[in-house]
Amino acid sequence: MLKVFTLFSLLLVVIGNGNLAFAQEDTAEQGSLNSGTIDSQFDYIYSISNNFQEYKVVKRTNLDKLKSNILDSMRTMRQEVLDLKTLISNQKDSIGSMNEILLQAETEKEEAIAAKDNFTFLGMGIHKAVYSSMMWLIVAILAVALGFFSMQFFRSFKKIKKAQNDLAEVQEEFDSHRKNTLERERKLKRELIDAQMGKK
Repeated sequence: MLKVFTLFSLLLVVIGNGNLAFAQEDTAEQGSLNSGTIDSQFDYIYSISNNFQEYKVVKRTNLDKLKSNILDSMRTMRQEVLDLKTLISNQKDSIGSMNEILLQAETEKEEAIAAKDNFTFLGMGIHKAVYSSMMWLIVAILAVALGFFSMQFFRSFKKIKKAQNDLAEVQEEFDSHRKNTLERERKLKRELIDAQMGKK
C-alpha cells in the first residue's frame, strides 16, 4: 500500500512539473520581444508588467528592447518604401520607354500601311483605291467603246450584206440584159445578112 501511494505521489509530481513546463512554454510562445509584430510585443510587455496602483511598472530593458525593435521596424519600412519608390520610378521609366516603342511601332505600322496602299505609276504616287477606280473606269470605257463599235460593225455588216445582195441582183439583171442584147444583136445581124443576101 505504501509503495502504491509513493508511486501515485511520484506520478502526480511528474505530471505537475510537466504542466508547469508546458504553461511556461505557452507563455513564451504567446509573445516575446524577440519576435512577432509590434502589436504583439506591446501586448507581451503589458502582460508581463507589474501593477502599481493604477499604473503598469515596466522594466527599462524591455522598453529599450521594444524601442530598438520599433526603430528596426521603421528602418526596414523606410528601406522598403525607398525600394518601392525606386521600383516605381524604374517601372515609370520602363512604361515611358514602352510607350515610346509603342508609338514608334504605331508610326512604322502606319507608314507600312501607307506604303502598301500606295505605289508609283508613271512617276506619280497613287493610292491603290484611286488606281483601282481608274482601272475600272478605263475598263468600263473600253467596254462601252467595244459595244458601240460592235453595233456599228453589225450595222455595217448588214448594209454590206444588203449591198452584196443588191449587187448580185443587178449583176444577174445585167447578165440577163446582156444575153438579151447579144441575142438581139445576133438576130439583127442575121436579118441584115439575110436582107443583103436577098438583094443579091
